[in-house]
Amino acid sequence: MAALLQPSTNSLQVPGNDRSASTSPSSSPSPSRNECSIAPLTPSPSPRTEVRPRVARPFSVVVAIDFGTTSSGYAFSFTEDPDAIHMMRRWEGGDPGVANQKSPTCLLLTPEMRFHSFGFAARDSYHDLDPEEARHWLYFDKFKMKIHSTSDLTMVTELESVSGRRVRAIEVFAHALRFFREHALKEVKDQSSSVLEGTEVRWVITVPAVWRQPAKQFMREAAYLAGLVSPDSPEQLLIALEPEAASIYCRKLRLHQVIDLSQRPVTNGLDMDGSRPFDSSFRQAREQLRRARHSRTFLVESGTGELWSEMQTGDKYIVADCGGGTVDLTVHQIEQPQGTLKELYKASGGPYGAVGVDLAFEAMLCQIFGNEFIETFKVKRPAAWVDLTIAFEARKRTASPGRASALNISLPFSFIDFYKRHCGQSVETALRKSNMNIVKWSSQGMLRLTTEAMNELFQPTISNIIKHIGNLMQKEEVKGVRFLFLVGGFAESPMLQRAVQNALGQQCRIIIPQDVGLTILKGAVLFGLDPTVVRVRRCPLTYGVGVLNRFVEGRHPREKLLIKDGREWCTDILDRFVSVDQSVALGEVVRRSYTPARVGQRKIIINIYCSSTDDVVYITDPGVRKCGAITLDLPEPGAVAASSSANGSMFERREIRATMQFGDTEIKVTAVDVVTGRQVRASIDFLSN
Repeated sequence: MAALLQPSTNSLQVPGNDRSASTSPSSSPSPSRNECSIAPLTPSPSPRTEVRPRVARPFSVVVAIDFGTTSSGYAFSFTEDPDAIHMMRRWEGGDPGVANQKSPTCLLLTPEMRFHSFGFAARDSYHDLDPEEARHWLYFDKFKMKIHSTSDLTMVTELESVSGRRVRAIEVFAHALRFFREHALKEVKDQSSSVLEGTEVRWVITVPAVWRQPAKQFMREAAYLAGLVSPDSPEQLLIALEPEAASIYCRKLRLHQVIDLSQRPVTNGLDMDGSRPFDSSFRQAREQLRRARHSRTFLVESGTGELWSEMQTGDKYIVADCGGGTVDLTVHQIEQPQGTLKELYKASGGPYGAVGVDLAFEAMLCQIFGNEFIETFKVKRPAAWVDLTIAFEARKRTASPGRASALNISLPFSFIDFYKRHCGQSVETALRKSNMNIVKWSSQGMLRLTTEAMNELFQPTISNIIKHIGNLMQKEEVKGVRFLFLVGGFAESPMLQRAVQNALGQQCRIIIPQDVGLTILKGAVLFGLDPTVVRVRRCPLTYGVGVLNRFVEGRHPREKLLIKDGREWCTDILDRFVSVDQSVALGEVVRRSYTPARVGQRKIIINIYCSSTDDVVYITDPGVRKCGAITLDLPEPGAVAASSSANGSMFERREIRATMQFGDTEIKVTAVDVVTGRQVRASIDFLSN
């Protein structure tokens, strides 16, 4: 009830210094409502939109960074040769049998919290540390998931390293981005015939489509801290949505660059004729691609690829980005003949990535060896724990539905030794006492995971993915979808491919790009070359501002009555800019004009609110939350008051014009004092709550 009694903190308000300028009459229901400071001049039930011309800035090269949960990488393209996408150099290290197209998202900091290494180098260096020494170093992996799971993300949010030490998340992300910046620029300069200035590079960073605005702003702030671009040149950095980037690349595909699962009916993991395993064609295609990748340069179609020639106007398709941390779904329609894309339903998804299988494996270990031991081992032997997760990751990639033999996972010697010292019995004894029949022990020091065990580890995560895609396909806007593109690192898994084909293969064609792990990275480069390719997006939330309106007896509740300067106002009204799932075209803006509700005002804070539903009236309604704010500094009262009358009529007529742009991947906001022409040209601050 406290929030309902103090709506002032949720309204457009004047902070501190000016509160004494006007005191609330005794008839006001609450003194705190003094802070409501803007009344709409032009309120309307639905936003009017105007198309604002986009100003293009010339760049010589586009560098895209695919910042993933489990693996990351970069690629680039020169604007004078946009059909050629150059992948990053090969990485040192890696796991046998795993194609190292990207680097593991691992960061190692020294005990003094200075950058040491990233990727394979970080992983191997941490592995080589003495166990006691390792406890003082800071090793981070899969840390991107923290940004997705944190509901109150700020600039001071912290991440915990494997050894338990904590550091600000923004610094961890900045270290990683700085590493990519240095490597990418060196490689770009090696391939460029001219000297490139920093302002000639356009950067693109990928994020999940289901991330909300605070997380997107967080990545932008990390990029500023890492020195990718200056905060004074925000247009030099684009935030790309991962499934959207994949969709942009998929429209370039030729028929020989995809695997069509729908054309390969299978039984028990084999082709109908029983000739070869279900995933063999996918593996052969990938191997072929690896052999041809000496130059690390990919050529893309200058127009749209052959696949789209089969599509007719109005055809719909889904892109399911199955990554390490999240699964992201977007629904698009290609617009012929220009080849632009239109989003048909707001982005959806959740934390159903491949990490879910890793967590299931950890839960299985806890069930066998005890939760207390596993937690102790992670703290006391952090490097050995990382070794164990790496061993599981390598075996996880080989799991397939047609496999008859068990998968062997090596337990580090320190695990076996530490368990005997800590628990007074052998690992083999613990396994036998756990009654977990689907996991066996090998005398060679390995856990043998049977087919049933692997199915049990994969099943919850895969079921969530299929359920989410199935629910999406039932939406009215999505019914009749023709293609389902599986992309992302987890899409390489034969376990996921088989399950999706069995569940959804009768409803649409299931397509997998051959180089599926690099689809998002290539698409992000294409997005940087032409950010206008996605012409229409769907708004994921309802956005608006809190305002005062004239109080109407019988329509507005009495508890919302606020009396200011002898006038009756209804406080806490949500003036809606856009509604959830509303189509918003690129460059489209929504404008509102407001007037300050208090004479002599010096500063206005315009608070932005959001809701996942459209049936909200007041900012105090359930589900409505403050998500950001912009500030407008008004000039000294004397600067414009000379020509106004003593009663401040000039200020009563003062117009504040607010503009919000929703068609891009980030929300952009400006506000102008029409009297002075003064403008605030900054994005909403989503990280200050």
